[in-house]
Amino acid sequence: MILILFRQRLKAILGTILLLFVSSAHGYAGDGWTVAEGTRTWSFPRDHGAHPDYRTEWWYFTGIVAAADGRRFGYQLTFFRQGVVPGAPDPGNPWSIRDLYLAHFTLTDVAAGSFRYAERVSRAGPGLAGADAGGLRAWVLDWSAGAHDDAFVLAARDGGCEIRLTLRPRGAPVLHGEGGLSRKGPAPGQASWYASVTDLETAGTVRPDGGSEVGVRGASWFDHEFGSGQLADDLAGWDWFGLRFSDGRALMVYRLRRRDGGAAPASSGTLVDAGGTPRHLAHDDATVEALAQWRSPHSGASYPARWRLRVPAAGIDIEISPLVADQELQTEKSTGVTYWEGAVGGRGTAAGRAVAVEGYAELTGYAGGLGGLF
Repeated sequence: MILILFRQRLKAILGTILLLFVSSAHGYAGDGWTVAEGTRTWSFPRDHGAHPDYRTEWWYFTGIVAAADGRRFGYQLTFFRQGVVPGAPDPGNPWSIRDLYLAHFTLTDVAAGSFRYAERVSRAGPGLAGADAGGLRAWVLDWSAGAHDDAFVLAARDGGCEIRLTLRPRGAPVLHGEGGLSRKGPAPGQASWYASVTDLETAGTVRPDGGSEVGVRGASWFDHEFGSGQLADDLAGWDWFGLRFSDGRALMVYRLRRRDGGAAPASSGTLVDAGGTPRHLAHDDATVEALAQWRSPHSGASYPARWRLRVPAAGIDIEISPLVADQELQTEKSTGVTYWEGAVGGRGTAAGRAVAVEGYAELTGYAGGLGGLF
């Protein structure tokens, strides 16, 4: 969901970045990008790669893993591509850029109650950052996500904090919305193409901040979105959840919040059954109720901190809460957005049976709006 912010964000920061990276002034072109509308034919693994005809794209990995001694860790590794101009860069100008690449990396140490985050931004050349078409390969400096032997391989390090993980899909990609078209507003182009791999068997190593490297195993979630639109003017932010159930189900729900406090009609979700079959959830098919609040000591923002999620038609009634309260990112050096993104877990019932739930939540627009962009 954060990809929707970059079009607006770069209007504010692009001038500074271009002074650093571009010797000729291109301006911020608003035309020439393909918008997410109509239908498209998906093909994987090709569509895990970049779609440079669209202005904005992101590759988002989250997961919860555990060491042999029971210690649990949550992680997030996200790569963003933001188009600057729709044409090819000037081949005669080594400082000319077509896209900017940004990345966020977090590691949550549940037992220690700690959260570490880092951010990066770079132009593409010469080989500093990029995203390949035709298959997954995205990188910003030495942070990377790539596809190898039917698996995704992730690597990121910041100071003494590091992950090296291999993720193997246990199901086919899931398309959200209408054939993968996820609407974010009523106007043409207020949408993105959105696909996920909701269950990835995960193994590798993590190094918590100040600690030793440990082997871990667990499960991850991969989101991929691309589009050229922007949010409607009346929106204040969103709440997003990507959850895996102990009975094999997966649930994605997002709630677009209007400035008047209500949920926008474009809010929706996807329920994936244990066999991997997705079912689109319209605005009224799922409810999200905030049960508690947490105030950030960093930004002063107040975020929801416990939720009740219900999908009545599927008999789903669960409560989830953060595994660590403070999982807020303040990304002034990259996207300029302060948001809460963290590992969550809980319990409840699904179709009359008890289930455990774990995954990630993303909360935006609680710390001064969407980066102060509207």
